[in-house]
Amino acid sequence: MDWLERAAKLRQWSRSGTRAPHKPLLFLYALGCFQRDADGELRYSAVEDDLGRLLAEYGPPNRTTPAYPFHHLVSDGVWEVRTDRGPGSPGSGVRELREIGAAGRLTPELRAALRREPSLLGRMARVLLDLNFPPSLHGDLCEAVGLELEPTGNERFSAVRVRRDPRMREQVLTAYEYRCAFCGYDGRIGAVPVGLEAAHVRWWAFDGPDDVDNGLCLCSLHHKLFDKGVLGIGDSHRILVSQRFVGHSHAAREHV
Repeated sequence: MDWLERAAKLRQWSRSGTRAPHKPLLFLYALGCFQRDADGELRYSAVEDDLGRLLAEYGPPNRTTPAYPFHHLVSDGVWEVRTDRGPGSPGSGVRELREIGAAGRLTPELRAALRREPSLLGRMARVLLDLNFPPSLHGDLCEAVGLELEPTGNERFSAVRVRRDPRMREQVLTAYEYRCAFCGYDGRIGAVPVGLEAAHVRWWAFDGPDDVDNGLCLCSLHHKLFDKGVLGIGDSHRILVSQRFVGHSHAAREHV
């Protein structure tokens, strides 16, 4: 199995068809750290807060701990953990990881491959992003983990990447008459819609189909808020707002 396949086939906990993004988040964070310091390691006690913020922002709503991916990513052959006692992870207990100086980093084989082929890092990161997160979050997520990726151009990852249906956007926008389903925004430049996007109700990254029944026409703002879990859809197509959302300005109250 090559490195792109390993990135695509991380063993992830799932419920109701939704995979937990804990391992991909740690993997992306580790790639970002490698990009800045190829010889560095990530001591759990030093990165726990960073990883906790990533899980809070991009993970599921239920509370979890970065100790789980820190320990369990070892089983995927891309990550290793050492402690003051020697090689090997002590488990997923937060106290143990802190007290015996657990530190993780990419495996020696992967680090060597990334040094031989620098472009591999970007390709692995793209696979992790494409298969686990909606496109509207990719830029923010790269910034959060400190990854600098080159434009993809015409790169293809056919072994691990499923192509999206390019017709979906037009079909969804047409079905919603080129208006945001949440706020009614319908901006155009001439005859070309601007700031309108086709959002997946069930994320494409989590096997949501590329068809109109799984799509919403949303403006760019409400697409981002929808993908981040600020907004949702309930029974009778009611728009729901997360109890965790806080907005004090008039603009925030008006748009949410």
